Amino acid sequence: MFTPSLFYERPMAALKWLEQAFGFEVTMLVETPEADEHYIHAELAYAGKGRLIVGGIWADWVKSPLSIGKCNTQSVQVELASGLDAHCERARKAGAVVTQEPQEQFYGARTYRCVDPEGHQWTFSQHVKKLSIAEMEQAGGVTIKASL
Repeated sequence: MFTPSLFYERPMAALKWLEQAFGFEVTMLVETPEADEHYIHAELAYAGKGRLIVGGIWADWVKSPLSIGKCNTQSVQVELASGLDAHCERARKAGAVVTQEPQEQFYGARTYRCVDPEGHQWTFSQHVKKLSIAEMEQAGGVTIKASL
């Protein structure tokens, strides 16, 4: 199992925003006795699945994209069971910057991309069509080597 961790300058505000914009739920929140939000550890899930860790800026090597020109070295992809277009509108209304409108991809998913208030990149997808490897290769003009 892999668990991505995202760091925020204002992690408590980020938790509220992630709930409002994307529908994540906090499944665990660890705080210090001093309630210094730089040292929180929060775990979130979506529709009872997956795990995402959110924390503050607790060390010199930990940065939010906000503090480095909104550059990213990773993005988070979340697969939705349904409702991708409504999810996109919910995120937009909460202040997400949609960088790619919902659209169908050659590999059988519908996706959209957005950026959160601190600059983290997100991709949300919904499986819409079952395709064989050969069909994906033909539709995308690519070669796919996979152990599916």
